[in-house]
Amino acid sequence: MAYASTNPYTNEVVATFADATDAEVQTALSEAHAAFESWRDTSFADRAKVMNAAAAILRRDIDKYARLGTLEMGKLFEESKKEVILSAEIFEYYANHAEELLKPEILPVANAVEGRPVLVHEPLGIVLAIEPWNFPFYQVVRIIAPQLSAGNAVLLKHASNLPQCAAAFDTLMAEAGLPKGLFRNLYAARPHTAMILNDPRVCGVALTGSEGAGTVIAGIAGKALKKATMELGGADAFIVLDDADVEKAARWAVIGRHWNAGQVCVSAKRLIVVDAVYDQFLALYKEGVAALKAGDPMDPATTLAPLSSQAAADDLRDQVTRAMDLGAKVEVIGAPVPEQGAFFQPLLMSGLDEKNAARHWEFFGPVTQIYRAKDEADAIRIANDSPYGLGGSVFTKDEARGARVARAIRTGMVFINHPLSPKADLPFGGIKNSGYGRELIGLGIKEFINHKLINVVDIDAAF
Repeated sequence: MAYASTNPYTNEVVATFADATDAEVQTALSEAHAAFESWRDTSFADRAKVMNAAAAILRRDIDKYARLGTLEMGKLFEESKKEVILSAEIFEYYANHAEELLKPEILPVANAVEGRPVLVHEPLGIVLAIEPWNFPFYQVVRIIAPQLSAGNAVLLKHASNLPQCAAAFDTLMAEAGLPKGLFRNLYAARPHTAMILNDPRVCGVALTGSEGAGTVIAGIAGKALKKATMELGGADAFIVLDDADVEKAARWAVIGRHWNAGQVCVSAKRLIVVDAVYDQFLALYKEGVAALKAGDPMDPATTLAPLSSQAAADDLRDQVTRAMDLGAKVEVIGAPVPEQGAFFQPLLMSGLDEKNAARHWEFFGPVTQIYRAKDEADAIRIANDSPYGLGGSVFTKDEARGARVARAIRTGMVFINHPLSPKADLPFGGIKNSGYGRELIGLGIKEFINHKLINVVDIDAAF
């Protein structure tokens, strides 16, 4: 079975699910299109009722959803609960703001002869959402909340190790009052992606995943002339300048690199520390990682979760070995981790000079790359020496300096004096090999929208 729940803490297979059939996919497409034709004309107020209801259910049943996320991908239960709350906040954001974000815009013109142009924002149809395993609920909600609020329909292909989380969305949206067909989880097989994107009723695809997956899906969407948004990998820089509060920066670095067991696109994967504070920072960072406790993700005392699967741990271990073969230096840091389950011992990787290709890799787990920068300019150079451009952080006591450095970093997002973390009312997305398009706020809700010009012109106006 391609879709299976496997508890990463025990490696026990909990449940398996069969792939969707071609007929089931076609039924989902037909029902989604029929529902869309009505939903597109439904008022924002009525759509908002559904979004608010979904948020209320998530808040009410937070423990149920959080346990499911922890069961299927292994994250800490407390982190799962925070993710469920963030998902509720996104539903509420669009319930409150969708109408304002999509209101018609009167366009300025040089003179009355040019007419009275208005830009209206209309839904386009069915959006295919292909989502990863590291945030079972948030990743899905940041697509369905804006797209359903905009008047579109959504079909979901979730990660194969999250079948129960995926199914939970069918139950959630039905209970929230969403009309049948507007959202459906599909245990889609690989050929179904092309089948769906080649259907004329589908307007595009939103994917969050690896660079490799993005290349494949973008290619299929391109051939079908369908819009795509891609939120792919990242190797975010965490810059510590010479005037930073080093103790607090080190504490944030430990959190920024190890939340969700380091399996975050915007995790602080590359620590870039200016020479003047490097030794102090490194000692504090090692001390902080050593204090992490690996164990049962349902135990409140646990601060380091297992990886999402044994395969993920094995792949990461192989990647580290290849980096060492290229000359990287690897040091074991932190307390020992359990032998049972998909745990991975935290590692510190250095020696990643210009001759080592591993400096351009994304390590999806508790592997920290660390760089000693000569000064601010060198830190910026190292930060920009990456094929990725998702997020980043800058630590300095001078906020103006931090903003200047942030502008010099070629990414989609930069936080100053804080590791990057997603919020319901902030945009999310990157550049370069980290993908294209934006999610959340007004940018996200307008990705799969027809921005239609309607212009009333005097019939006697000159051509």
